[in-house]
Amino acid sequence: MPSLPPLAARLQGVASSPVRDLLALLERPDVLSFAGGLPAPELFDLDGVRDAYTRVLAGPGARLALQYAPTEGNAELRALVAARLTGRGLPTDPGDLVITTGSQQALTLVTTALLDPGAVVAVESPTYLAALQSFQLAGARIVAVPGDEDGVDPDALADVVARHRPVLFYTVPTFANPTGRTLPAARRAEVARIAAAGGMRVVEDDPYGELRYRGEPVAPIAAGSEQVFYLGSFSKIGAPGLRLGWVRSPADVRPALVVAKQAADLHTSTIDQAAAVAYLAVADVDAHVARLRAAYRERRDTMVAALPSVLPAGSTWTDPDGGMFVWVRLPDGFDAASLLTTALAHDVAFVPGAPFYAGEPDRATLRLSFTTNSPEAIQEGMKRLGAALV
Repeated sequence: MPSLPPLAARLQGVASSPVRDLLALLERPDVLSFAGGLPAPELFDLDGVRDAYTRVLAGPGARLALQYAPTEGNAELRALVAARLTGRGLPTDPGDLVITTGSQQALTLVTTALLDPGAVVAVESPTYLAALQSFQLAGARIVAVPGDEDGVDPDALADVVARHRPVLFYTVPTFANPTGRTLPAARRAEVARIAAAGGMRVVEDDPYGELRYRGEPVAPIAAGSEQVFYLGSFSKIGAPGLRLGWVRSPADVRPALVVAKQAADLHTSTIDQAAAVAYLAVADVDAHVARLRAAYRERRDTMVAALPSVLPAGSTWTDPDGGMFVWVRLPDGFDAASLLTTALAHDVAFVPGAPFYAGEPDRATLRLSFTTNSPEAIQEGMKRLGAALV
C-alpha cells in the first residue's frame, strides 16, 4: 500500500503556541495561571449579550440572522465600529472596514493578500507569537527589530528597511503583547515616515488600546498614515468567544482582503454580527469599559507591587499603563522555560519569553498576565511564584 502524502511543507518549523498549550492548565483548578492573555470571565456582560441574541432571534429579521451574509460584514456593525474608531481619534468610514472572525483572522487575511513565500516581514522584538506563526505559515522571512523600554527603536527599523526591504512591519504599539510597552507619539510618527520612505506597509494590531489605566491615549499610527492596516477586536472589551474583529485597510488592498476572506470562510458568523449590533445599540459600552479598567487596574497594581519581594535580586519588569501583561527579565543565567516546570510543581504558571522572539531569544524573560485572576488570587500566585524562584 503506498504511503500517504506528507503534511504541507509550510507547516514545518511552525511550532504550537505555548500559550494555547498552557490553557489546558485551566482544567486544573489548583493551578493559578498567569499564562493566558484572557479577559476575566466574571466581567463579561452576560445578561446584555444574552438579551442581544434574544432580541435578534425574536425580531423581524430573525431568519435573515441565520442566512448567508456579505463577506465585508454587517453594514450596521461596520458603521458602529467606524463611529467608535472615529471617536477614539481614528477617522474611519464604514467602507474602510472588513469584519473578521477575530482580529487574528484579520492578520491572516493581510498575510494572505500581501506575502509570497520568501517575502520579508519586520517585527518588533519581542512580539505577539501568533503573528510569528502567521508569518511563518506564509513562508515569510522574519527580521526582528530591537527596541527599548519605550518600544521599537525607529533608527533600528530604518536600518532593517534599508538592508532587508521588508513588505510589512508588524507592531502592537499600545500596551504591547508581550511587554506591555506603549510606543510614544514621536516614535509613531517616525514609524509612519520610515514606512512611507521605504515603500513598506504597517500592520498596527490594537486589541488592548481601550484598556488604559493611567495616562492619556496616544493616537494610532494609522491616524497619520494611509499605509497602515489597523486591526481591532471585541475580544478584550466584549468577549473573545464571539470571535468578532475587524481590519481598517488601505483602499487598494481591501478587495484582495475580501477575496481572501471569501476563500477562508465566506463571511463571519451572521448571527454573531447581528447580536453585536443589537448589543451596541443599547449597551453603555463606555461604562462597561470603565468597569473593566477599574478591575484590571487593581489587578495590575497588585501584581506589580508584589514583584519586588518575589523575583530574584537583579530582575527587571515593566509597569504597563494598560493592557494585560507584565514582562519580566530575570538575572543573567536564568532560563524561564526550565523554571516553568518548577513553577507548575508549585501550582503556578507563566509563559516563558523565548517563543516571542523572531531572532535569538532572551531566555531569562517571561510574561505574566494579571487580568484573569482576582487581586487575592494574584497575591497567592505571587507567593507560589516566589517559592518556585528560590
